[in-house]
Amino acid sequence: MIDFFQQFNPVTQAFIATLFTWGVTAAGAALVFFSKALNQKLMDSMLGFAAGVMIAASFWSLLAPGIEMAEHLGHIPWLTAVIGFMGGGIFMRLTDKFLPHLHPGLSVDKSEGVKTSWQRSTLLVLAITLHNIPEGLAVGVAFGAAAANLPAATIGGAIALAIGIGIQNFPEGTAVSMPLRREGMSKGKSFFMGQASGMVEPVAGVIGALFVLKMQNILPYALCFAAGAMIFVVVEELIPESQRKHETVDLVTMATMIGFSVMMMLDVGLG
Repeated sequence: MIDFFQQFNPVTQAFIATLFTWGVTAAGAALVFFSKALNQKLMDSMLGFAAGVMIAASFWSLLAPGIEMAEHLGHIPWLTAVIGFMGGGIFMRLTDKFLPHLHPGLSVDKSEGVKTSWQRSTLLVLAITLHNIPEGLAVGVAFGAAAANLPAATIGGAIALAIGIGIQNFPEGTAVSMPLRREGMSKGKSFFMGQASGMVEPVAGVIGALFVLKMQNILPYALCFAAGAMIFVVVEELIPESQRKHETVDLVTMATMIGFSVMMMLDVGLG
């Protein structure tokens, strides 16, 4: 797999990788063709698993290489990490505050961001799209960092990150398409809306790769920024959503730990 990616330039690598993550989002949305609803315990466990993957990816694929890279470039490692990490979180908070969106499982009167008359389906897609932006950026930044030939970033690590984000995108596609199908939307339209939430990832991936290739000195900040944005999504949405039902908390917690372990194995094994 590494040999396959090495024949392309970093921007193309990021594009191919994020096409994969978008494809997994579509696969999750495609469950709507087989059922109108998914077992709640299974759905919560999938979201918990996704949270674990993102937490592990934030450290192993982004923060740790960013800190090591900052030291290699002569920056103050802890300061670079804090600035980048908090910058990512603040960016997501501002986006979350102003972009109209609705988290799965909530009524339309509980939508967040600027008040709007947009339909529930549009708000649901925007909520997941909001989460997919930092994921696409993270993949693009990882491939751009690997091209910088710094010891902290490898193409194997970037591939591991793309695989991990792809895995956790599966329940996100389902989380959009299933509620829409239950509300009476057709299978085809429910699927389209579910997969549409992942369309932003190739765009964000290409932007991330181009950005760091043009400004390599800010690579450590970019990696830590992506980590902060992803952790914001985990804490603000994935964990609360997965643990909303108190009777599934222990199950979801174990699923989160399994997700963390899977991503850690991918990153250590490939990176």
